[in-house]
Amino acid sequence: MSLKNVQFTVAAHVAAVLGDRYGEYVTSAILAGSVHAEATFVRRSIAKLTRAGIVIATRGKHGACTLARPPAEITLLDIYRASEAPATFAIHGYPVQPACVISRQIKHTMHAVLDDAQSGFEARLADRTLADLIGDIRRHDGNAIAA
Repeated sequence: MSLKNVQFTVAAHVAAVLGDRYGEYVTSAILAGSVHAEATFVRRSIAKLTRAGIVIATRGKHGACTLARPPAEITLLDIYRASEAPATFAIHGYPVQPACVISRQIKHTMHAVLDDAQSGFEARLADRTLADLIGDIRRHDGNAIAA
């Protein structure tokens, strides 16, 4: 059974809205509405982006957030790492069956394969900026993003 983790895509969604409104302060309620997710989950994403220095957030009744730097200076890798999402690939935790050569060696052998795949994934994210993502969204939509 495969479990899907959405931490990175939610963080990217939040950052894209903030990038589209760069220079403005946006409330977590507006961001949660755009994501169409629970406000507490979105606020956790905002907190992670804030700890990573990607977002500046103010607290309280009139709290809101904005990007700490221009979208062109934020890579998708920055957002991925800030989201604290688990690695894209993982080795299963099932016990080794000593009588099976595959079972005895698969974890060790797959470790190098998965490390290489994760490195490639992260390298691709490092090549794309938040500004690139927003540009792609605008091209697909044909107009400005509506939060």
